Amino acid sequence: MGLVGTKAPKFSTNAVVNGGDTVSDFSLDQFIDKKYVILFFYPKDFTFVCPSELHAFQEKLDEFKKRNCEIVACSTDTAETHWGWLQLPKDKGGIQGITYPLVADTSKTISDAYDVLNGEYDYDDEGCLIATNSMIAYRGLFLIDKKGIIQHQLVNNLPLGRNVDEAIRILDALIFHEENGEVCPANWEPGKEGMKESHDGVADYLARH
Repeated sequence: MGLVGTKAPKFSTNAVVNGGDTVSDFSLDQFIDKKYVILFFYPKDFTFVCPSELHAFQEKLDEFKKRNCEIVACSTDTAETHWGWLQLPKDKGGIQGITYPLVADTSKTISDAYDVLNGEYDYDDEGCLIATNSMIAYRGLFLIDKKGIIQHQLVNNLPLGRNVDEAIRILDALIFHEENGEVCPANWEPGKEGMKESHDGVADYLARH
């Protein structure tokens, strides 16, 4: 079930922040009424597509910051594993240099709440826990507005990396809508015109495009 239009599920858990500091009570509540948030999930530390995404978000971090948006990453690994991966240089497959928060969803409850947990679990007749898959997160991405409402949701399967420029475009579209009261038609980009949210508005737009 999609989460767009609903309050972002709350959590408070361990995270590694500022490239190496571990905190035990990281929460998105600190950004309410202050900043936009892009929360993205990735499957696993010390893997393959994941570091390319983490570095891609870091490379564009200033673009998000100037739009008053925080980047937060999350996987089902421990904070200790996040910290260890941060010590490994980029040319060795590591994520050294990443400065935005890395949330540790070791209980898998955050991934489950955001509906991006890969696999299900149950108990067998002897009471033993059994899982249908690896119980890691899909590549989910959520744009959360300043009121804590999810405005955009994207979920990729494990092999498919995301486009960071598209995340910036969607953020720009949300900001444009909030500031101008107009909606953003297909392929909208900053600098292009929006559309009045009415029958006359769409007719006028389509007539000129």
